[in-house]
Amino acid sequence: MISGDTARFSAKKPRKHSVAPVGAGARSGIAALQLCPGNGYNRAMSWILAVETSTEWCSVALGRAGMDGAIECFSRHEHTGSRSSSRVLPAVGEVLAEAGIRLADCAAIAFGAGPGSFTGLRTACGVAQGLAFGAGLPVIPVNVLMACAESVRTGTPSLPSGTSVLVTLDARMDESYAAAFRWDDGAGEWRMQGDMQVAAPETVRPPEGDFWVAGNAAQVFGARLAVAAQAGRVEPDAMPNARAMVTIGLRALARGETIDAADAMPFYVRDKVAQTIAEREAAAAAKAAASLGDAA
Repeated sequence: MISGDTARFSAKKPRKHSVAPVGAGARSGIAALQLCPGNGYNRAMSWILAVETSTEWCSVALGRAGMDGAIECFSRHEHTGSRSSSRVLPAVGEVLAEAGIRLADCAAIAFGAGPGSFTGLRTACGVAQGLAFGAGLPVIPVNVLMACAESVRTGTPSLPSGTSVLVTLDARMDESYAAAFRWDDGAGEWRMQGDMQVAAPETVRPPEGDFWVAGNAAQVFGARLAVAAQAGRVEPDAMPNARAMVTIGLRALARGETIDAADAMPFYVRDKVAQTIAEREAAAAAKAAASLGDAA
């Protein structure tokens, strides 16, 4: 079992948000950390900028925690397809302007480090690095799958205590990314159960105990993601989101878990970008067989 919020990986319509307090679930652990003078958490420099482009959504958020633990957040979360690289910097400028601060007023920059689209991960990492270099800030790599789990934990309905979140995202090439997380109330952080994997949806196994499924793989693969039928609830819209990365980043900042911008890099679970012709034909045959099975 792996603990920690940040990237310990060994292991529709555009929406605009402003001055939006995040739910009580996101406050867990943050208010207490603010009261500890020795933990490196500077309340006067508590703004975190988060950038996430691992999917077809361009997601940018700027947030900070108040003295009561409530999180103030400004964000953009837009379906941009392949145009995230042209939208992300304007979105950063917009949220900074709404908050009335400069980039240099932030404490760190968080980014979706992976897994996800190769191009999308490089975009988020490159933007975070460039901004961090220019402003002299550290960065916080965030596990994209963990961000999905965080969205579930802070959303509605509330995630029952002790219930794991199995995150399954479409990885293209007829595969899914998958990892299970359980929230540790005592430590105020996520614990990964086992390792992340990228594999055929039929091979995804459930975690021990009660669990929910999050992510779009249930919609993309349907009955082929058989594990979804065993879940207490399926949240297909719980996708990577910069707002969730702000809360993860604030906890990481409180623990002093930042890195130099020069050390930032994407995390690729998969080693290749495209399938061979034979693999594409096999995938098409598998989909056809699944369709016939559903029809029968």
